[in-house]
Amino acid sequence: MRASEYRERSYEELQQTALDIRQDIFNLRFQHATGQLDDVSRLKQAKRNLARVMTILREHQMGIRKVVSREDADVAS
Repeated sequence: MRASEYRERSYEELQQTALDIRQDIFNLRFQHATGQLDDVSRLKQAKRNLARVMTILREHQMGIRKVVSREDADVAS
């Protein structure tokens, strides 16, 4: 997924996405270790996606870029 697509999500959704990707990386590493992973590039892609999400969350924490929260999105609608 592209960074611009992640930036459209709310802060809470990004946090949940980061947790989901971390779980996916764990499962992929386990599959790789047991020889069940056919496409090893999925592990690299998952790590890059996690880095993208963490970068966007950090930008929000530093005040560089504002990520809308779920409440802000509801008020704007």
